[in-house]
Amino acid sequence: MKVAPSILSADFGNLQRDVEEICNAGCDLVHVDVMDGHFVPNMTIGPVVVSSVAKVATKPLDVHLMVEDNNFFVDLFAPLKPEYISFHIESENHPHRLIQKIRSYGIKPSIVLNPNSRPEELEYLIEFLDMVLLMSVNPGFGGQSFIDTVIPKAKKLKAMIEKINPDCLIQVDGGVSDKNIQLLKDAGVDVVVAGSYVFKHENRKAAIESLQI
Repeated sequence: MKVAPSILSADFGNLQRDVEEICNAGCDLVHVDVMDGHFVPNMTIGPVVVSSVAKVATKPLDVHLMVEDNNFFVDLFAPLKPEYISFHIESENHPHRLIQKIRSYGIKPSIVLNPNSRPEELEYLIEFLDMVLLMSVNPGFGGQSFIDTVIPKAKKLKAMIEKINPDCLIQVDGGVSDKNIQLLKDAGVDVVVAGSYVFKHENRKAAIESLQI
């Protein structure tokens, strides 16, 4: 299991310290939540802050867009060369075109499904994706409780992926901890995003390692 700590839960007064700490502790990706205050009610960070994160991170960036104007934000963050850019299917009228755009930048495209969105919506897009991100909380805020219906959803998505594009990864974001990591692994999940669990843990290295099962 790969682990992508979300810097949404980091101490922004000591962001460099926290990013360096999770990278040194063995995380696989650095998850960056970008919110525009429209698609979700919260607002987070722009490319100025993320460029500073990119300079100190020794692990690849994983950018999760929670925005209405996906094209604008893809152009904004692509120069930072994250490994992944994820966008919500619920906010995009032309997902195939946007997937092609992300890939044209040399970045791996990923689509996000909200808790109420169905895996079947991606049936004709999976072959073009490197990852699908399943939200196990409602997007917009950190520290929410895990929505356990993501488990059967991940199993259904895994079956689709194995038939269409076995190289496509499944990522889960929201309420992930050592209490549900085995369930996620058994459901076929490849990558987990963990914010509060990692950054509020007294030993961040131990927290990350407890998820890398």
